[in-house]
Amino acid sequence: MAISRAQLLKELLPGLNALFGMEYAKYGEEHKEIFEQESSDRSFEEETKLSGFGSAPVKAEGASISYDNAQEAWSARYTHETIAMGFSVTEEAIEDNLYDSLSARYTKALARAMAYTKQVKGASVLNNAFAAGTTYGDGKSLCATDHPLVSGGTNSNRPTVAADLNETSLEAAVIAISQWTDERGLLIAAKPKKLIIPPALQFVATRLLETEGRVATADNDINALMNNGSIPGGYSVNHYLTDTNAWFLMTDIPNGLKHFVRTPMSTSMDADFDTGNSRYKARERYSFGVSDPLGVYGSPGA
Repeated sequence: MAISRAQLLKELLPGLNALFGMEYAKYGEEHKEIFEQESSDRSFEEETKLSGFGSAPVKAEGASISYDNAQEAWSARYTHETIAMGFSVTEEAIEDNLYDSLSARYTKALARAMAYTKQVKGASVLNNAFAAGTTYGDGKSLCATDHPLVSGGTNSNRPTVAADLNETSLEAAVIAISQWTDERGLLIAAKPKKLIIPPALQFVATRLLETEGRVATADNDINALMNNGSIPGGYSVNHYLTDTNAWFLMTDIPNGLKHFVRTPMSTSMDADFDTGNSRYKARERYSFGVSDPLGVYGSPGA
């Protein structure tokens, strides 16, 4: 349905002092703090996790060397979605508007809507990190205590007992990440990179990561998290996280959480010959997902 003069009555009459409602600032591309971005030229992308070899055994003198097998562990698939929106304005509404360029004003609103959608879709990966119904290549939710390994063991990228963000839980997370192994049980020397939090935890995060002394104690101890550089990237607020208690540590594991861009944002417009209406649209194709869940450690809060 086209935007007509019926929706723009005040803009057709003299005496209007201001038009407002679409000048709000917006948050930046916060998904870039969470996802590795790659381009795609296919309808979907698939990535497969490989299993290497176990630790080498001792070879007795004169005995045959031992041979090990490698195999595929599991695959992750990214199916791109097409995100598109448009609007149409009647010829008469454009002609009779007294105060502003309708097309310029509403194309900005269209860009804002498209950007907002991308941030919500990106944040949904973390918002559903603990949901049993949202699983990935290994059949587990993003943050689980039992990501299965080919060796028969498991990795855990969440605390066994959900914990709020504090010194104890953050130190325990750093230690847990250092103990992750590959598919055959070999340590992988994983480290945290950056803390991702909702707005409600920004002051807690500042005190935990940016003060020289320990937080909320009478002890004259150093802040070990800060002194050790345990989380070198500091923290980043994601305003699209829906759980005010949940927190996440992004790690240096390669091929963790990914954002594939199939078709970048494009805009276009045309005029309908019969009606004279001007039509504007924006369109892009992308996907958000997870290849290796060890790209993140998270807790839903207590």
